[in-house]
Amino acid sequence: MIRYEHVGLRYGIGPEVLEDVSFTLEPGSFHFLSGPSGAGKSSLLSLMYLGRMPTRGLIKMFGQNIGEMNRDQLASIRQRVGVVFQDFRLLGHMSTFDNVALPLRIQGRPEKEIKNNVTELLDWVGLGDHKFALPSTMSGGQQQRVAIARAVITRPRLLLADEPTGNLDDEIGFRLMALFDQLNRMGTTVVIATHNQQIMNKFAHNRLILDKGRMHIEEGTKKGGLRQRLEGVY
Repeated sequence: MIRYEHVGLRYGIGPEVLEDVSFTLEPGSFHFLSGPSGAGKSSLLSLMYLGRMPTRGLIKMFGQNIGEMNRDQLASIRQRVGVVFQDFRLLGHMSTFDNVALPLRIQGRPEKEIKNNVTELLDWVGLGDHKFALPSTMSGGQQQRVAIARAVITRPRLLLADEPTGNLDDEIGFRLMALFDQLNRMGTTVVIATHNQQIMNKFAHNRLILDKGRMHIEEGTKKGGLRQRLEGVY
């Protein structure tokens, strides 16, 4: 799915914020991305959704070298990636429903299908009563759930999320983690940047650990049997 070889990233003429990063993500894998503040997590995510290009090194996505792609080819790759941004990036003039429906409309899906899929997902994330609300009238946690619903509505091949449970209470946070886990079981490769040790401990996924721009990988260990407790949600 993704291969990085000796990737570096710097902004302007400053020092590298990512140094010699190498890793591989297999199709259908699930990884947490963690590390101290300022370690480079958001910078790595920006490379992964092609918001930036590396200063050096090789990046392959879906078997293709992104350094050899033209603008149209890069746009095609981006359409396979769902992103939950830390600042949400909702369109303020659009309702909750229309924000979530936007990726499906860009794909040209029939309106009946859009209505059914968006309504079902909004109910699932607890926003069924807010489908016509504008982002400015919603709390930070509600806006976050809209951003998550928009990212997953197309069942992307790769899902990237930057602190997706940061503004949510534990119940909603675990419920949304169950949604990510279900998407992963259906074949989506998932990478979630988080500081939440409780969530990382409850889900047995490997961890990409960034520290001072360098990365190592740790195997996840599950504690607490969350999968059994969440089966009813699916």
